[in-house]
Amino acid sequence: MASKLSKKKDKKKNTSLRLEPETLKELKIRAIKEDSSVQKIIEKLVQNYLSKK
Repeated sequence: MASKLSKKKDKKKNTSLRLEPETLKELKIRAIKEDSSVQKIIEKLVQNYLSKK
């Protein structure tokens, strides 16, 4: 039941993207080195992009 509650709180939507295999590999390595995740890095990049006018 806890998983149902956590799903209600998480309002994020899923999407997918296609990357070159080497790009994804480098992104995963970078995420590990920065103690982060690919999702967090991409979300931060998109937010930075959208904040620019």
